[in-house]
Amino acid sequence: MQRRRFLRRVGAAGVGTGATAALAGCAGVGGDPGYDVGMLASAYRPAELTVSVGDTVVWENTSSRAHTVTAYEAAIPDAADYFASGGYDDEETAREAWASDFGGGLESGDRYSHTFEVAGRYDYVCIPHETGGMYATVFVEE
Repeated sequence: MQRRRFLRRVGAAGVGTGATAALAGCAGVGGDPGYDVGMLASAYRPAELTVSVGDTVVWENTSSRAHTVTAYEAAIPDAADYFASGGYDDEETAREAWASDFGGGLESGDRYSHTFEVAGRYDYVCIPHETGGMYATVFVEE
């Protein structure tokens, strides 16, 4: 798992200024280089994050367990695009995919990103660790 992370970072460093500029925007949101929200064994860190409309949030699985990033469909703004690791269009499909084949799972070192275009509160969960309390919130401001 560490090898994939190393190769991804080395590859990103060699791509050029476009890749560097894209990651620089992410680092400014949460303060950690390269990602904004880390996934621990049974928690997102930070559990709450405030960003501006148009910001892209990057999650990285920093643990050895598989995780998902899955929006609670009823807990995002009405006009907002649904988001889930695996690219699912709705919460039901994301949950079914995880249950049938671990769909949407992020392994150690994997990343998922989403750009928030609508102001409001976005609650999300890690499907396999939901009963353990692994959920968090992104607040998006104008």
